[in-house]
Amino acid sequence: MRILALSDIHGAFETMRKIIEAEQSADVIILAGDLTTRGDADDVKEVVEKAIAFHKPVLTILGNMDPPELESTLQQSGTALDSRASEIDGVGFIGISASPHSPLHTPNEVGDEELGLRAERGWSHLGNPRWRIMVAHTPPHRTSVDRLRQGSHVGSPSLRRFIEDRQPDVVICGHIHEARGLDMIGRSQIVNCGPAFEGSYAIIEIGEMMQIRLVP
Repeated sequence: MRILALSDIHGAFETMRKIIEAEQSADVIILAGDLTTRGDADDVKEVVEKAIAFHKPVLTILGNMDPPELESTLQQSGTALDSRASEIDGVGFIGISASPHSPLHTPNEVGDEELGLRAERGWSHLGNPRWRIMVAHTPPHRTSVDRLRQGSHVGSPSLRRFIEDRQPDVVICGHIHEARGLDMIGRSQIVNCGPAFEGSYAIIEIGEMMQIRLVP
């Protein structure tokens, strides 16, 4: 399986479409939040429709800049992954929308413990897939992929505890644009895809082994 993972589109729908067009060999498309910047239902419909037009399975979560009421739009599209599980060809996915409370007071912020509860709810619906992938907008705390430029770690402690306990094979995240990169928590590989509105994304290839590549 070849997974195309994008985060932080922020309304750059044409840039997203060009990325997907360039990666048409992907089997699954993941949209890991901040689809819009305080957008509305029409904006979310547009981003999802541009993704599903490529006739691949699409799984989506909301980020902190996507108003929480847009979750119903994702559910109507059949792509919503928040607090849920989905299995595609032996690969299980769970999703966690939103981010922890912050001084920025963005539209979709929740208590940190809620993020852990959403992860557990999704995990409880997984069967017994060969591979397990967690999709969260927010990175786990105290990693190289949750660090602001000044050095502060602003990821989720609850998600870090969940990862330490459950050890998903891969954690796909975004949110902290400047922290694009890879890290590990135990056996779990963490990938911050970087901002898709700037053309950044990740490719995850799963076979006998797993490989993760950041593009460009």
